[in-house]
Amino acid sequence: MELHMQSHHYVRRLPDWMAAAVSGLAAGALLMVVELFWSTMVAGVNPWGTTRMIAAIVMGPDVLQTSLFSVGTVAVALVIHFVLGAVLGMILAVIIAPFHFDSSAGMVLLTGAVFGLAVYLIDFYGMTRFFSWFADARGWHTLAGHLIFGMTAAIAYWKLESKDVSH
Repeated sequence: MELHMQSHHYVRRLPDWMAAAVSGLAAGALLMVVELFWSTMVAGVNPWGTTRMIAAIVMGPDVLQTSLFSVGTVAVALVIHFVLGAVLGMILAVIIAPFHFDSSAGMVLLTGAVFGLAVYLIDFYGMTRFFSWFADARGWHTLAGHLIFGMTAAIAYWKLESKDVSH
């Protein structure tokens, strides 16, 4: 797996926006599945905890006070999660396209992993100033999930992007 480090300099090249959004949505869906699996099968905690934490971004911290399933809470969390996934997929594409980080599978996966790490640090250390409840979710399992998100978004973008350089 070659990384082709020497060929990565800025060249004006726009991302494939549709591929970027779809890649972020797919990676976000995978992250949800990984999180649900982790919480129920490995950690043995309530699977709706993460859902409530995400929904609380819009609904406020009162939604964190219950552990009951709520269709409304899940719906709000899904909208937030998928919007953020699509936006993050597009941000990742803005990084990949002009620097040709899509020159090989290895390079795009490395870029995705670094991006996933950055998203984790921003979400669970930076954004906790505004949403303090996310501090409770810090840990290696959340970091691993974000690395998986970044790598999935990157490899999906690599596979889905239009290879036509005129866009």
